[in-house]
Amino acid sequence: MIAVAGFLIALLLAQPPSCNGIADAQRRADAFDLAGAAQRLQAAVMSGCREALLPAIYLRGWIAARDAYRVGGSPESLRPVTQSIAMLQDIGRTGPAQIAALVLQAAAAAAQSERDALALMIDYAIELEDRDLAARRRALPMITAHEAAGDLWLQVHRYDDARKAYQRASERIGMTPRIRLGQARLAARLDAAATACAQYRSLVASWKTAGPEPPELAEARAFLAGPACQGASPR
Repeated sequence: MIAVAGFLIALLLAQPPSCNGIADAQRRADAFDLAGAAQRLQAAVMSGCREALLPAIYLRGWIAARDAYRVGGSPESLRPVTQSIAMLQDIGRTGPAQIAALVLQAAAAAAQSERDALALMIDYAIELEDRDLAARRRALPMITAHEAAGDLWLQVHRYDDARKAYQRASERIGMTPRIRLGQARLAARLDAAATACAQYRSLVASWKTAGPEPPELAEARAFLAGPACQGASPR
């Protein structure tokens, strides 16, 4: 598998770029359509866009890690994640490839509820991404390491760590739909109804994406229609 990955990388590096799909993939990821984003990135890779290779591998690994968590994080379910990590390490041992590999290692640890390993990997990924941001370089595409940290801590029920991660993410990269959704889910799990209602309300109010609404927006609308938000004061 690693030999095939190396051949693919070498092939792409020799081809001219055609990268129109990356921006569309980012819009889809921001709208919670990770499958659609992955398809757009894969199409860009196949058209010879070398810039799409890293986000394509990274997003595929992220989706696989989330799927693995749902089935208990078995070695078989995590195999696509391991493959993605190896491919990212083929691309580079520093920079965005290193950060993306660390995030996927953290996601694999979260899929198995290995919180110590999760902390080690995601903390280092955030540290490296912070350095890039301080140097005015971009954060990871599709899902930043800062956003991933909040999602992964929420996934393993470490709510205080999730709260800190989302707060840091909002300060470092701005309030994205993913961060707002994470904060709403966190507040709902902590029975902080007023905060959950406010965050879900803000997510719905800020939604500008055309087309079918994703399940995450339906989740927000359902929560707002429920008893927890009846009579809750907007913030």
